[in-house]
Amino acid sequence: EEMRGAAAAWAGRDIESDLLVTLAEVRHGSVRSIRLQRTDPRTGQSAVQTLQVKIPPGVREGQLIRLAGKGQEGGGGGPAGHLYLRVKLAAHPLFRVRGANLYHDLEVSPWEAVLGTRVDLPTLDGVASLKIPPGTAAEQEFRLRGQGLPTAAGTRGDLHVVVSIQVPTQVAPDERALWEQLAAKSP
Repeated sequence: EEMRGAAAAWAGRDIESDLLVTLAEVRHGSVRSIRLQRTDPRTGQSAVQTLQVKIPPGVREGQLIRLAGKGQEGGGGGPAGHLYLRVKLAAHPLFRVRGANLYHDLEVSPWEAVLGTRVDLPTLDGVASLKIPPGTAAEQEFRLRGQGLPTAAGTRGDLHVVVSIQVPTQVAPDERALWEQLAAKSP
């Protein structure tokens, strides 16, 4: 039986958008204001709406954050859709991300690799000290446990430090003499 005069209700469409998230936000979580431009389907008028987004610690690349009822408005009394924000991790100048682990490239000089040294490393929580033992090879990896990103389980990933040995491209004559002495003595 057809009901006369009754308007059909329909749910609003879901909206999906990207949200650029920093590693500091992944580490600590944050609340961010985002501006959303909306067009009223009835009037065609455009308006900017400001929404608060809670970014939980440990979010991952590609994860969706849902803001219920913040999608397109429904019609005829129908419910609004949802807004889904897809997490995109912002590039970091010091770290590469693999899951909850961070990777940092550390440049050391040949003499530091041969003799060993101690370096201060940046982490997401401040500075950590790392001992580079004598005889460290290029591409050798050191792991700082628990200095990575948070996981959903409440643990933390690790910070992996990958060593590269920087050979001087120009040396002064007195430095060259020292390298030649070293070459003559080295087995």
